[in-house]
Amino acid sequence: MELLSLELNNFRNYESLDVTFSSGVNVFLGPNAQGKTNLLEAIYVLALTRSHRTSSDKELIGWQAKEARVAGTVARQYSNVPLSLKLTNKGKKARINHLDQAKLANYIGQLNVILFAPEDLDLVKGSPTIRRQFIDREFSQMSAKYLYIANQYKGVLKQRNRYLKQLQSKQATDKLYLDVLTEQLVNFGSELIMRRKNLIEKLNNAAQPIQAAITQDNEQLQVHYVSQLDVDHLQDVTLIKQEMLTRFERLREREIIMGTTLLGPHRDDLSFEVNNHDVASFGSQGQQRTTALAIKLAEIDLMKEETGEYPVLLLDDVLSELDSNRQTHLLAAMQDKVQTFITTPSLSDVARQLIHEPKVFHVDSGHLVEAENVAKENTSENN
Repeated sequence: MELLSLELNNFRNYESLDVTFSSGVNVFLGPNAQGKTNLLEAIYVLALTRSHRTSSDKELIGWQAKEARVAGTVARQYSNVPLSLKLTNKGKKARINHLDQAKLANYIGQLNVILFAPEDLDLVKGSPTIRRQFIDREFSQMSAKYLYIANQYKGVLKQRNRYLKQLQSKQATDKLYLDVLTEQLVNFGSELIMRRKNLIEKLNNAAQPIQAAITQDNEQLQVHYVSQLDVDHLQDVTLIKQEMLTRFERLREREIIMGTTLLGPHRDDLSFEVNNHDVASFGSQGQQRTTALAIKLAEIDLMKEETGEYPVLLLDDVLSELDSNRQTHLLAAMQDKVQTFITTPSLSDVARQLIHEPKVFHVDSGHLVEAENVAKENTSENN
């Protein structure tokens, strides 16, 4: 999978942009606050219909503009697919092959991306919410069925929590309706847990050799799905359903008193262990960085396994955050395998040695100028 081109209209500080990319490595080079990250954000929005930096679409629309447009052509295994997304204050409109999509869920998965930014260290040491968002964001790209189940679960969860609030305040008294909502929640929740469990096991298997390679076999990584249920011993959806229903029956009165749902995948988490110690609590910053890197690199192969195509890799100013050893493994893993977009103030010595014939763009106040090659870019930096 490759992003052949990108068009922007009134997106962030890009009033108008039309650019084509290399199938290998594309480098956005320049000082901070010029619009390098905005380009990666645009690609991310084109893929997932939302930003990784803000929950407000209004922030994506350029100054004094009423709407923004992000478009591009994606090279898939069997054809090229034009994509476009229009952002307005009233919502989004997505198109595939110039055809309007009734649901954004039908659009996601046409362009798969993996983003790695300095804040991704929070994947290891941040809150459970960050890790749950990571799980759903990445797995939804891999499977339309996962996305559907996750969305259905969130919808029923919202209804159930609303009704629990009504029972709590005595505005409602019909507990039979609560049972109906509970059964719906369990149906989607058990399926969601099972799919997460299976995919996390695959992610763990892919990440282990990467962690070992980066650390010269000194660190053994284990990625665990942390659930309120004993998922290691619940081997199919039916068993998970039975266990969830039993637990909900015990929790019913407590949930009514508290006015919220106390059990389900919306409360689950991931944990990372290196040499049998929790990395978030006991790992060094170096181990946390290595674990985050190993997980991101493992995603590349897992997405290929699940979808049949490699994703597009977005590296937002991470080279400066990694030492030469981690840079080497990152760049070697992506080279000649995945189309990659890198933002950086300058290319490190390691990057110059490992990146083969990158396409380099200078970024200056929302404008792109393509350099013919790295040598020309070096010359322009010194003049």
